[in-house]
Amino acid sequence: MNNSRTSRWGWLFLGVGFFFLYAPMLSLIIYSFNENRLVTVWSGFSVKWYGELMRDEQMLGAAWVSLRIAFYTACASVVLGTMAGMVMTRMRAFRGKTLFAAMITAPLVMPEVITGLSLLLLFVSLSTWTGIDMSRGMMTIWIAHVTMCMAFVTVIISSRLAELDRSLEEAAMDLGANRIKVFFVITLPIISPALISGWLLAFTLSLDDLVLASFVSGPSSTTLPMQVFSSARMGVSPKINALATILIVTVSFVGVIGWYFMERAERRRQMEMQMATKQE
Repeated sequence: MNNSRTSRWGWLFLGVGFFFLYAPMLSLIIYSFNENRLVTVWSGFSVKWYGELMRDEQMLGAAWVSLRIAFYTACASVVLGTMAGMVMTRMRAFRGKTLFAAMITAPLVMPEVITGLSLLLLFVSLSTWTGIDMSRGMMTIWIAHVTMCMAFVTVIISSRLAELDRSLEEAAMDLGANRIKVFFVITLPIISPALISGWLLAFTLSLDDLVLASFVSGPSSTTLPMQVFSSARMGVSPKINALATILIVTVSFVGVIGWYFMERAERRRQMEMQMATKQE
């Protein structure tokens, strides 16, 4: 009886939690089809705000800038995060390894305001001391986002590498494979779910960032969060609801695809392990 009551309370709290998280999104999606200009007053179904959004070149330009930066950031973060994870989990202890790990994960706990201000001062100093043109734009935003996202990706990948059975890599090297081939043939397929998770997380963090981009962006590199924030200060437009709906659908679609590939990789890994066990 007590177990049944506990189960009911658990489902109740779970339902309340999901409602708290997703009810605002559902409301936003519903009101994106509102005909009224006032976002909180329903006056009829209409898709005209999606048409208005498609004609807003400034908003679409900011979205395109954010998508490109997020894609490049996710790719670079996965590469650098994998390298950092290999150093933290595969290399023997060396002088400064603890400091290296602390510096890699520092952006996780560092306030974004401090990180953004530090990067801004760094770019200005580099331009002054070296003469290199470090004018703020997409490149500086990309560097700032990689600095932040790489820490999250490193934690995910290093955790997966720490759980990896080293005997698989050692067996491959005993059979004559070098370390590079072992990494690409054995290690990389096994940690592929972590790579996909890190890529998706980095893409989302970069696409959502406002603080860092505000410090290191230039006049010709306005990101989507900056554009939405500046527009919302003048009053929320139904076009923002339409844009948010498109983003929610797009991110959900990408998340489902990522989940599918991770699940497929995990099933393949389990089948290979079962076949290897039977052969033994």
